[in-house]
Amino acid sequence: MTSIKNKLPIGIEDFKEIRTEGFFYIDKTGLIRDLLNNWGKVSLFTRPRRFGKSLNMSMLRYFFEIGNPKTLFDSLEISKETELCEKYMGKFPVISVSLKNINAPSFQIAFDTAMDTIQTEARRFQYLLESELLTTDEKAAYKNILRGEMNTSDLYGSLRLLSELLEKHHKSKVIILIDEYDVPLAKSYENGYYDEMLFLIRNLFEQALKTNTSLQFAVLTGCMRISKESIFTGLNNVSVLSVTNVRFDEYFGFTDREVRDLLAYYDLSAHYDTMREWYDGYQFGNVDVYCPWDVLNHCYTLRADPEAQPDNYWINTSGNDAVRRFIRESDNSGSVKREVEKLLAGETIIKEIHQELTYRDMYASIDNIWSVLFTTGYLTQRGRPDGTRFTLAIPNREIHSVFSIQIMDLFRENVKKNGERVNRFCEALKNGDAKGVEEQFGTYLRETISIRDTFVRKERKENFFHGILLGILGVKDSWIISSNMESGDGYSDIVIEIEKEELGIILKVKYAENGHFETACREALDQIENMRYDEKLQDEGIEKILKYGIACYKKRCRVVLTSE
Repeated sequence: MTSIKNKLPIGIEDFKEIRTEGFFYIDKTGLIRDLLNNWGKVSLFTRPRRFGKSLNMSMLRYFFEIGNPKTLFDSLEISKETELCEKYMGKFPVISVSLKNINAPSFQIAFDTAMDTIQTEARRFQYLLESELLTTDEKAAYKNILRGEMNTSDLYGSLRLLSELLEKHHKSKVIILIDEYDVPLAKSYENGYYDEMLFLIRNLFEQALKTNTSLQFAVLTGCMRISKESIFTGLNNVSVLSVTNVRFDEYFGFTDREVRDLLAYYDLSAHYDTMREWYDGYQFGNVDVYCPWDVLNHCYTLRADPEAQPDNYWINTSGNDAVRRFIRESDNSGSVKREVEKLLAGETIIKEIHQELTYRDMYASIDNIWSVLFTTGYLTQRGRPDGTRFTLAIPNREIHSVFSIQIMDLFRENVKKNGERVNRFCEALKNGDAKGVEEQFGTYLRETISIRDTFVRKERKENFFHGILLGILGVKDSWIISSNMESGDGYSDIVIEIEKEELGIILKVKYAENGHFETACREALDQIENMRYDEKLQDEGIEKILKYGIACYKKRCRVVLTSE
């Protein structure tokens, strides 16, 4: 009889729900021990999205907060630390807010959302209204927060006021947890009210984290490490723990051992190599980590369909604007274009990385965009940095596909802008002018960013050149283009029908390993014949069929034609 497995916690960010509702949990409670043993008044953890920040914040809340069941931590790593548990577990009032919902088209709506966020958290403490330790005026101030009756100054001081009231009632200092601290700044920059939001967040944080005598300690999380000069003005008690720090490096993301154990638990160990190729490759401090969101989602998919192919789970949760901007900027720089090609080929590059930026600075230069790509998880480090100089790489197959998609999108846009060149290519193609096809296709290859990967099979290397051809041909609305269409005894690459001219064209692409173009062209033409790729066209009554063997290697190509 098959044992019932714990559920996979897809999108579950509440620690208590995971521990009480039968979800699988990868133990990250060692973070609590290390946080207490390496004391910091204000700790800021910066990690890419979907790497477990919110779940860890929930875990901290349930550990420290007064009144939560201690059984939530039974059998977990932190339970072995008996002295720490005795001293800190369930001993503090905790204020826990997430700023990720402060996403609005105007500052006024964002202000109201921020007020609602704090109001919602304040509702958890309505026992303060009955407290004999609070004065009438203090209760009245608290009621203003509950009712959302706050002006700008009240909002600035709201977290500090809640801290003071909680300390007075519980006779214990307060822990403040602020998740996704940088989301309001990112959204305000996108929507044109950055200065107003910057002023709000700066004042809110200064009162809550600097001038707050009721504060025990605070933990913040976010994706970007925003410049201290822009948001943490006057805060000299912030300890920033980014992806480059060794301390706490294993607590965000899944380690290789954790992924192996997860796969074994669900009887999916046979998929380890694929999981590693697609979702591993991030280096946080000294630890190699996987993206948790990807691992959990792919496990979920595999449990229903063991033959399922990897998907881009992480990149589908964002617009990937940083990569899109970067690819468009690099299109105007030959040197940057070559650096992108090196990364796509599985190589590394060395770049100066600035981890502290303002949102105004992020896209001000191509140099700053390198830093944005690094801090947001589209690039990762290899080895140890030399000061601010980092050896950078694309982490894994999924992120490789992010770059590939954006490159191909830009290529298709550029193709449409030059209709004359498209027409020259297509005229040569339908006229049987192999030399003309070769010249035009070679020009396209030289001008676009090459998507090649030295670590993949030959068949995958052919996909890039196949995509370039489709990007060109896609402009011809009157042509019927079929890609990888089943025909005869196999799958052709590209089949074209030009109905008005009763003409068919078959294109077979081969990767010319080590530049052996003639051999690759002959293999392509032989495959067209042996696999009878022309059968479907003949069934359609098309008598004139042009067959092209196309060999590609890096930015060069060779085109050979046979016809009948």
